[in-house]
Amino acid sequence: MPVSSDSDHSVAQPIQCILSDVDGVMTDGRIIYDSAGAETKQFHVRDGLGIKLWMQAGFPFGIITARNSPMVERRAVELGISHVSQGSGDKLQRALEILPEWGCELSSVCYIGDDLPDVPVMRRVGLAVAPADAAADVRNVAHWVLSSSGGHGAVRETIERLLRAKSLWSAAEASA
Repeated sequence: MPVSSDSDHSVAQPIQCILSDVDGVMTDGRIIYDSAGAETKQFHVRDGLGIKLWMQAGFPFGIITARNSPMVERRAVELGISHVSQGSGDKLQRALEILPEWGCELSSVCYIGDDLPDVPVMRRVGLAVAPADAAADVRNVAHWVLSSSGGHGAVRETIERLLRAKSLWSAAEASA
């Protein structure tokens, strides 16, 4: 990833927290059921390290997803993500409920989303991010469209870009 640009620097400075969708962002969006009916998901290990580095830098990370899945809860526990909202039909409303707990305003939020339920949040936050394979309507409202697809390092790409722009990446590398 190249050194951040002046544009990234100005966009990244006010960002103090990240909220992310799961399916299509932290996963590739596929929902797989085994023969017993159990659901499986795949998460990218680099996204996990990126989330840990973001939180080690002192910034909160939260999940807002419309679906309910025990795998999401398990992954959140593994990573130390304390703000997990599943079954959230109105993602904007849920974001507005979480942010006071963090002392953040919408203008200081980076939201990563990939499909139509994410658009209302993305239109209101300081930095809206879409994976490369997000729905066209989502890419159209995003400030940043990533080179990574959902489930293939999109969260890590976002975090690395933000930390580089905030001149915090070298500290993150040292703590990894």
